[in-house]
Formats: sequence, structure tokens, C-alpha cells
Amino acid sequence: MPIALSGHYGYRRLVRTAAPCIGMMLVSSVYGTVDGLFVSNFAGTTGFAAVNLMWPAIMVLGALGMMVGSGGAALVGKIKGEGYPLKADRVFTMLVRFLGCSGVAVGMLFGIFAPAIARWLGADAAMAADCVVYSRVCMAGMPFFMMMNAFQSFYMAAERPQLGTWMSVACGVVNMVLDALFVAVLGWGVTGAAAATMLSWVVGGGFPLLYFSSRRMNHGTLHLLRGTRTLWPYVGKACTNGLSEYVGAISLSLVSICYNLQLMHYLGQDGVAAYGVVMYVSFLFAAFFIGYNIALTPVIGYHYGAGDLAEQRSLLRKSLVVIFVVGLVLTVLAEALAGPAARLFVGYDHGLAVLTTRAIRIYSLCFLICGWSMFASALFTGLQNGVVSAAAAFMRSLVFEMAAVWVLPALVGIDGIWWAVNVAEVLTLLFCAFLLVRYAPQLVRRG
Repeated sequence: MPIALSGHYGYRRLVRTAAPCIGMMLVSSVYGTVDGLFVSNFAGTTGFAAVNLMWPAIMVLGALGMMVGSGGAALVGKIKGEGYPLKADRVFTMLVRFLGCSGVAVGMLFGIFAPAIARWLGADAAMAADCVVYSRVCMAGMPFFMMMNAFQSFYMAAERPQLGTWMSVACGVVNMVLDALFVAVLGWGVTGAAAATMLSWVVGGGFPLLYFSSRRMNHGTLHLLRGTRTLWPYVGKACTNGLSEYVGAISLSLVSICYNLQLMHYLGQDGVAAYGVVMYVSFLFAAFFIGYNIALTPVIGYHYGAGDLAEQRSLLRKSLVVIFVVGLVLTVLAEALAGPAARLFVGYDHGLAVLTTRAIRIYSLCFLICGWSMFASALFTGLQNGVVSAAAAFMRSLVFEMAAVWVLPALVGIDGIWWAVNVAEVLTLLFCAFLLVRYAPQLVRRG
């Protein structure tokens, strides 16, 4: 069922519009979590730590797809709002082509330098081989991974968000079934987990290429065209527009690398394993905010292109309420499920399970407020102000959280590592409030 970008959005329509994108992100998070479960319980702590050590670096590359997809979806939404559907198709086509070529190039480079990257990330001798194998297998599917991430945003721009949900389900099923076969049955360990993940990317990035290229399959409002030349100014605009999503993703990856370095220093492999569980829980819960932002960014872009200021204000006010309610519920759930989640992943090691439970309970307090700052970044993306959007994402992760993860442990010990995110979110919330008043006063004033 299509979901139009135009028209007024009440609370019910907001939830109905965002639900498919939230479901899409939840499914993606769930199958990523299942991947970690298989590795931890069948490959052991060393393999689990190796996967979690390399994953942030892999995400730095995959986030290029998020950048082009988010920025491109907002741009396509704006162009459609201005009344130029064919131009929107052309921009969409060249962005997808750009991602495919970029994925091949960066995947090859990462595979070549994988041993050096593993050493730089802090891998010890026991973990190095698993790190290299995991990353090289994943690199074979990097073009599809980048396109899969981009299509998550373009589904909404095409007014077909349900397709994104079904594709996430399909990828999740492929990943989980192959995890069970490769890791649990055949005993391929980290190599099997990487192969399962890579093949799920091929499904997630390959099918949309066929769908959007076929007029017979796709009766929506966005299509891939043949013979469209690359117009670099639009590629640059999409990348600039989605810069906040890329900065946010790579900042998260760089911060994760800093967490791992600190944890290797203080706790060794157990610390990295505990942080891996925290991240799986965090990704699962943050999926609500990410999915909501994916859905709302092209909607905001459409109404910005149409010049509907009243609807932009309405979207901001209602979104703040929705995000507060969701954040409160998520925080309560995270605190209640910390123990069971830790035992599910690392129940074979009592000491590690206790460490992980405490880490989850401290870290998860951030869900009370992080949704607001994440939405502020998405709001500026929809308003075609990628620089301000990127500034919000940059300060949130790369400045505030990275500083906290290095400083707090020296002041309060190990718990300081887990408290770092909460300190960073408070500072980010204040910074985003300043950005709204400074760069979007027309949205926050009474009227």
C-alpha cells in the first residue's frame, strides 16, 4: 500500500507512516543480533570479540550508502515536491550507480589492507586471523551492502516503505538460516558468519535493483532509468545533504573503536565481548529512532520543497512528543531485560555475564534523550541543510562521546566507559536546542 509524502500528518498518520521503516530497521537489528548470538555461542569469546572489533570499520564503508540514501531521498523528495518526477528518477538512478562503483573500489582496498587494519584496531595474536577472514569475506558483498543501506531511505521516497520491511525480513531470514547452517551445523565459525552476512547483503541490495528497474514489477513513483549520465552536482548535493548520517555512522564506528581500545586496555577480550552485547542491544532499541527518521526525512523534504511551513512546524512538534514516549518505554525495557540479554549472549561465562549486565543498565539510560538529538539531525537533512545536520551528528558522537570515553575512565574507573554515552547525550541535547533556535527559528517560534 503506497504512503504519500503530501498532506497533513496527525499522530496516527505519523505512526502509520513510520511503522514500516521502524519494522525494517528492527528486522535488520534482529538478524544482526542473531548473527552475534551464533558467533558467541558456537565460535567462542575470541571469535565474538574479533567480529565486534572489525565491525565498526566495516560500517565506516557501509555508511556511505546511508549518506547517499538519506541525503538522496531528501533531495528526491524535494524535487518531487517541486513537481519534477522524471528529474527525480534521473537523480535516483545516478546515485545508485555511484554507490555500486564506490562499493567495488572501497571493498577491494579494505580487503587488501585487512591485516594492517586489524592490528591498528588493537587485535591481539589470538584474534588477528579471525579479524582478517571475517572482513575479507564481508568485502565481497560491500557494493550490495552500500546499496542496501541506501535503498532503506529510497523506499520511503518511492512511497513504498512496506517493501523495505519485507526486504529486511527476507535478508534476516537468509542471514539466520545461513548462520544456523554455516556456523552451528557445518562449524565454519567466523568464516561462516561472514558468509551468511555477505549473502544477505546480496539479497538486500540486489533485489531492489531489479525491482526499481522493472516497470512491470514497480508501479510506484520512483524508477531506475537506462542511459542516464552522471550529474556530479546532484551527487555532491546528496552527499552533502546526507553528511550528517555519514558523520553519525562513522562517528559511532570511530567511538566504537575507541571503546574497544579502552576495553582491551582495561579488561581485554572480555571487555570487547561485553561491549559487543551492549551494541547489539543498543542497535535493536535505536532502530525505533532510526526508522522514524528514515520515514520522516523525505516527508520533511517534500513539505520544505512545497513551502508548507505550517506542516513543517507540526511535524516537529508531534515528533518531539512521539520520541519522548518511545524513549521512555525503551529505557524501561532495557533496564528490565539487561540480565536476560547478557545471559543469552554470554551465559557460558558467569563473570562476563555480570559485567555485561551492569554495562547494559548504565549505557541504556541514554535512550531517554538520544532520540531527540537524532531527530534534530534528520530534521536539518530534510530541510536541505546538510552542514548543520552533520554538525549535530559530529558533536554527538565524535566530540562529546569520544572525549567522554577517554576521560571518564581515568576519573571514575571502568564504569566511566559505560557512562560516557549518557554524558555525551546530555551535552548533545543542549547543542541541538541551540542549533534549532539559531538555524531554524521559523520552526520553533510560536505561530
